[in-house]
Amino acid sequence: MKQDLRRRDLRKQNFGKQDLRRQALKPARLSPRDILRVGAVGLRARRARVVLSALGIAIGIATMVAVVGLSESSRADLMARLDRLGTNLLTAEAGEDATGRPVELPRSAVAMVERIGPVQHATATADVEARIRRSDLVPEERTAGVTTQAARTDLLSALGGEVARGTWLTPAGEHLPTTVLGAVASDRLGITRTGETIMMNETRVVVVGILRPIELVPNLDRVALVGFPAAERYFGFDGRPTTIFERSTDASVEDVRAVLARTISPGNAGSVKVSRPSDALAAKAATDKGLTTLMLGLGAVALLVGGVGVANTMVISVLERRQEIGLRRSLGATRNAIRLQFLTESLLLSALGGASGALLGAGATYGFARAQGWTAVVPPWSLAGGLAATLLIGVAAGLYPAIRASRLHPTVALNAT
Repeated sequence: MKQDLRRRDLRKQNFGKQDLRRQALKPARLSPRDILRVGAVGLRARRARVVLSALGIAIGIATMVAVVGLSESSRADLMARLDRLGTNLLTAEAGEDATGRPVELPRSAVAMVERIGPVQHATATADVEARIRRSDLVPEERTAGVTTQAARTDLLSALGGEVARGTWLTPAGEHLPTTVLGAVASDRLGITRTGETIMMNETRVVVVGILRPIELVPNLDRVALVGFPAAERYFGFDGRPTTIFERSTDASVEDVRAVLARTISPGNAGSVKVSRPSDALAAKAATDKGLTTLMLGLGAVALLVGGVGVANTMVISVLERRQEIGLRRSLGATRNAIRLQFLTESLLLSALGGASGALLGAGATYGFARAQGWTAVVPPWSLAGGLAATLLIGVAAGLYPAIRASRLHPTVALNAT
């Protein structure tokens, strides 16, 4: 009995010693702080290579952030202009009949449009057969690309236009040989101030005003505008409008659009073309979106190139530091610790490039937007997405080198030259 008890005590003592040995041989685990410290040491030792590798990531992220930011800033500015100009402007123009012959709008077209309930404002312009020359010394065939149109006195208020210099047509002035030039027309004729004269056919006309660019109707920038009565008196104009402009409430735009052509020409509504000028600006925003997608693709290519640079740097780092890896393995570092070390270096390298690129892209967006007079918009998701992309690239670029480093045998690594 005593021998059995003694044997049990010996067995317990042996098991206890074995447990102590197992605990003593159990590898220590690195804390997250130690892992970051070890990974940072590897980067600080090769600063020039780290900067060049991080630069590739930074360029890709900066491109993506700047493209998104500039696109959003441009779109925000365009939408602000649309809100300012209004999307409730409709235009109706004379088209062609079923035989292809031009159709003339009735003289009372504006008055008929004004009878539509939701219509708030209606006005018109008309083409006038009058050749424009800078002076009577210029040959008649040299018109400088400027045409003549008749306009009602309420045209400018309906379109939200502004006069840059001089005055707009007045109830008295619309009967006289006076004109208001569009912004492009004044440049082509070389007229920078009011009071100068130009020739319309053989009539000398005084320039009383120069307009600012009209964004909703840019074709008016290239014309010389005269009053309806003056066009009838001096140029043989028949008083029929060519284009009618109408504004209504925002909620009733589509309803007015549906009946506008039938109201202007009850018997031949198909010959009247109705459009909304703001649709062109909206189409421009859609075009900008397509270009943004293309530029984002280019930014993704730059980001991929940066990721390849990071992977190349990490592979070379493993080859150069085989003796360091062997020494750490000989001192008890586990394969997992070696993997974490090189994976951390790759993540830190990519994060450095990503953060730098995000700041650079945001700075470029703010600088360019300010130069263009836009409100700078940098969506937070673009910054977060850029940083997330760098972390993914860091994992992808550092995974293979980290696994390769962890598989090096300590003896082979220490003998490497």
